[in-house]
Amino acid sequence: MRILVTGATGFIGGAVVDALLARGHVPVPAVRDVAAAKRRWPQLDAVACDFMRDTDAATWRPRLIGIDAVVNAVGILRESRGASFDALHSATPRALFAACAEAGVARVVQVSALGADAQAASRYHLSKREADDALLALPLRATIIQPSVVFAPEGASAGTFLAMASLPLLALPGGGVQTLAPVHLDDVVEAIVRALASDSPPTRLEAVGPHCLRMRDYLAGLRRQLGGGRQLVLPVPMPLVRLASHGMARLPGSIVDPETIAMLERGNCAPPGPFAAFLGRAPRPVDAFLPPSAVPAVRTRAKLRWLLPMLRVALALVFVVTALLSFGLYPVEASRALLVRTGLTGTAADLALHGGAALDLALGLAFLGPLRLRRAAYLGAALLILGYTAVITFALPELWLHPFGPVLKNLPILALLWLLHELDR
Repeated sequence: MRILVTGATGFIGGAVVDALLARGHVPVPAVRDVAAAKRRWPQLDAVACDFMRDTDAATWRPRLIGIDAVVNAVGILRESRGASFDALHSATPRALFAACAEAGVARVVQVSALGADAQAASRYHLSKREADDALLALPLRATIIQPSVVFAPEGASAGTFLAMASLPLLALPGGGVQTLAPVHLDDVVEAIVRALASDSPPTRLEAVGPHCLRMRDYLAGLRRQLGGGRQLVLPVPMPLVRLASHGMARLPGSIVDPETIAMLERGNCAPPGPFAAFLGRAPRPVDAFLPPSAVPAVRTRAKLRWLLPMLRVALALVFVVTALLSFGLYPVEASRALLVRTGLTGTAADLALHGGAALDLALGLAFLGPLRLRRAAYLGAALLILGYTAVITFALPELWLHPFGPVLKNLPILALLWLLHELDR
């Protein structure tokens, strides 16, 4: 079959394309970034689309020529500038499904979400439900796949859970008693492929793992697979979590806001029987999520997700506090006395002192900025440290032998800057 896959460069959509290729089908990725799809699948002909704009069925009809089935795997957890629930989850999918009915493309699989039901309250779930209901009202052989939390080592949410599992100490909302039924990506993708091939697929299928777990137990299961010992969990009172979520919603890249906290509290479980029956076997349990051969690499990535930010913040504090000390927290006359020994006096000394402090402050703050700015700051800081070290070596060589090692400490800082430049993504 020729199968149009929307969201093909995303987490679930990309896995669907790979699975269809492995089974001899011809997937047609429908994506906003055609070049990215071509790099991943050079043998496929990708179709350009924009879910924020393509809200009319007429836009989709030409893309469905020669198409036998459609998989819609477009989804976002939180809105951002240029990505709204209404367009991505509701308006554009409804236009796509209407175009399928008009073009005679009878097989459609919609990747929705567990919780997009009559009890839905969040805009995320409500927008998913609008598209689900519109699809089932059309004369199509349609299946709504509703996954719980989907796991694969390369997934964004899985990466967050793995990082949390690798921490020695973890603060969890309400102590982590919220429930979920984690399901492996491979099982979700197999269900999608089976639904496409079935002559009588289910109209709705809740894709869940074999067990409904508390969040803290899910994390404990991941931690066991990573080879970690016992983890200390600190409960954070839910009223405080709800209050903090309003502030977290304003942080760039944050997945936490009042709605996601409400969805967490609602829970994300369903009976596993129907999903297991459709697969013809039990879905993979959490304790089998990671193959042993992948554990070392996954464990390293999980730890780097929190070690690298911690390292960034530590270096930022070094530079910011150094700047504040140079601006006057450390006696200015003592700083000037050191500069005299390097040949700087008067206005030149003041310019060097305060200019260097301003540069330290700018670099420290840049360490906390976006990636491109951070990587430039790492190089700038390394050059600054090398410059300082050269001046000290010629003008104040005795500092190399100081028992507190003020110059020797530049060596590990340079190594850390290099590490961040290479690994901070």
